[in-house]
Amino acid sequence: MESIDIVGIGNALVDQEFEVTDDFLLQHQIEKGMMTLIEDAEQEKLIAELSRRGELKKQSGGGSAANSLVGFSQFGGKAFYCCKVADDDAGDFYCNDLERVGITTNTGSCKHEGKTGRCLVMVTPDAERTMRTYLGITADLSTDELDEDAIARAEYLYIEGYLVTSPIALQAIARAKEVARANGTKIAMTCSDPAMVKYFRDGIEAILEGGVDVMFCNQEEARILTGTDDVQEALQQLQQRAGLVAITLGKDGALLGDGTRQVAVPGIKVKAVDTNGAGDMFAGAMMFGLTRNYPLAACGLLASHAAAQIVTEFGPRLSADQQQQLLIRMQHEPEFQF
Repeated sequence: MESIDIVGIGNALVDQEFEVTDDFLLQHQIEKGMMTLIEDAEQEKLIAELSRRGELKKQSGGGSAANSLVGFSQFGGKAFYCCKVADDDAGDFYCNDLERVGITTNTGSCKHEGKTGRCLVMVTPDAERTMRTYLGITADLSTDELDEDAIARAEYLYIEGYLVTSPIALQAIARAKEVARANGTKIAMTCSDPAMVKYFRDGIEAILEGGVDVMFCNQEEARILTGTDDVQEALQQLQQRAGLVAITLGKDGALLGDGTRQVAVPGIKVKAVDTNGAGDMFAGAMMFGLTRNYPLAACGLLASHAAAQIVTEFGPRLSADQQQQLLIRMQHEPEFQF
């Protein structure tokens, strides 16, 4: 039976990305830098207006966990994704897009009536991404979408924070954690977005209940969770909830801690045009390093370089060739001499 490195649970969303101005966000009363859930009609109206103003920059199968698994897979990892799509063109696009990069899904021929979710990503000139998401059928992700055999066989279960907006998804997370713990599968989670911590704090706490093995968050999410602006203090507090904590710091890199040591990961100086997917890529790259038993500093350096490269172009993904070339370059760095 084929081994699996990571089983992810997350939303299945087709990402559509446009360039916008800050004035556009103000005009439409859109909170910059946040993900907000909206209804289908409102999203369709926004997309129609954006399409009149300029071209669609990128379209891809997305969702926070899916983006991380794409990065993980293109470095050479084996990933499985538990998600829910509709029997429509977007659902077909989504499944084919993930399968093309080597990710196995639970969907098979099991697609449902309804509409596949979509995430509208608006990127301002400062490279900040702001999202308006219609979840569609992924809002109904439940225990029915779990592949418990895959979770039991995997080294890691990876949980997306965006799922906390759905009570039935939280039930699926609880069941997935139960299966993971019964079979020695380690648990990793990502907060995904400051809005999830700010407005759905109880759901994030439910994921963290009982502790996790790996936790990813950015500095703002860490601040909201711990109530401190001091990243060192935030790290210490979060280490009481997770065996390994990674706090990303944007252009300044990241701070990692595993309870016995801290690693300051340097930022990589680049010209950013789009920060969409940077945190997801950081997590995917770092998870690849962890599954290959890289030293913590090497995991962080690979993740920092991968995230830095992705912000230099539009969209939440690099090509497989770009990632393989990056991995080859990294293997000559001192942190990779082990």
